[in-house]
Amino acid sequence: MTMNNLVGEIIATFHSEGQQSYGERITILEHSLQSAWFAQQDGASETLVLAALLHDYGHLIHRLGEDIADRGVDAAHEEIGANFLAQHFPDEITEPIRLHVAAKRHLCTTDPDYLGQLSEASVQSLALQGGPMTDAEVRIWQGKPHFEDGLKLRSYDDEGKVPELEVPELETYRALLEKHLSNS
Repeated sequence: MTMNNLVGEIIATFHSEGQQSYGERITILEHSLQSAWFAQQDGASETLVLAALLHDYGHLIHRLGEDIADRGVDAAHEEIGANFLAQHFPDEITEPIRLHVAAKRHLCTTDPDYLGQLSEASVQSLALQGGPMTDAEVRIWQGKPHFEDGLKLRSYDDEGKVPELEVPELETYRALLEKHLSNS
């Protein structure tokens, strides 16, 4: 697949599947765009901005429906998305995506106020994703490469849930996606 075809496929998938809800008051596309925008506002690297944009791509390609959490199923969207994207993008993008769910679990263990700040949908998915980490899991997780970017991505994920927030459109990220393609 050529670079333009892959980026076009990703953008088309966001447009065709991104109108799904996933328990929040905005669509997955709106959430992804907001997360990327918050990363940009924070001065994040280009690769972390793209990780924020693509972090829920697994929701768009797992084909298990938008009511999956209500059915008590964890699709492991972070793994599905990271595994697909790792075929085409560097670890600096895909590993924070892979870690953003674990980052939520980590923060629930290490930050006493964090759990109370989660949306209802995030609390529901947390239970399906294993709940807060054990102390042993925290130690292992903190030793993983890209764990700090995983934590930053988590903060952009948590921020990017604002109904009707105006942010740049998906097409504005096309050149950045093409720039960071690898292994294609």
